[in-house]
Amino acid sequence: MSRIGQAQINIPAAATVEFKDKVVTVKGNNITMTRELNEGFDVKIEDGVLTVVRPDDAKSNKALHGLYRALINNMIIGTTEGFKKQLELVGVGYRATNQGQRLDLSLGFSHNIVLELPEEIKVETLTEKGKNPIITLSSHDNQLLGMIVAKIRAFRKPEPYKGKGIKFVGEIIRRKAGKSA
Repeated sequence: MSRIGQAQINIPAAATVEFKDKVVTVKGNNITMTRELNEGFDVKIEDGVLTVVRPDDAKSNKALHGLYRALINNMIIGTTEGFKKQLELVGVGYRATNQGQRLDLSLGFSHNIVLELPEEIKVETLTEKGKNPIITLSSHDNQLLGMIVAKIRAFRKPEPYKGKGIKFVGEIIRRKAGKSA
């Protein structure tokens, strides 16, 4: 039994959920998200509570049961509240600026990295004197947001010796000792 798949989702008043022809549609805050489910999966909505029902106990259906429940939950949260991630650039000379959907990163390479972000993602950069630059990314689509954040982080992963790189705000990097002579 999938514990995540069995959990019920409380639908907030700001969101409406519909299930027709294997497609789940979530609407809220002028945002509409859809997700197609595999054959046999059913979504029951009763009294503001949503449950995902799988067709049988096949191994593949058990695996998808929890996945679909988590995806639908993320759709509901995304349309009502949204998701937000903050990245911190740690390193001498590391800078970030944005103009609209264009993010310009200076990460110690011989050239700046210019990243064109999708329309669904809002980006803000904050640079204060004496503090590390912070990039704030927000979106209603958690999957897309995670992919973009992973792509930005991959340019300079935080390294354990000097602590330089792109890290999440509040993330603790385990430091290593250097050479012992």
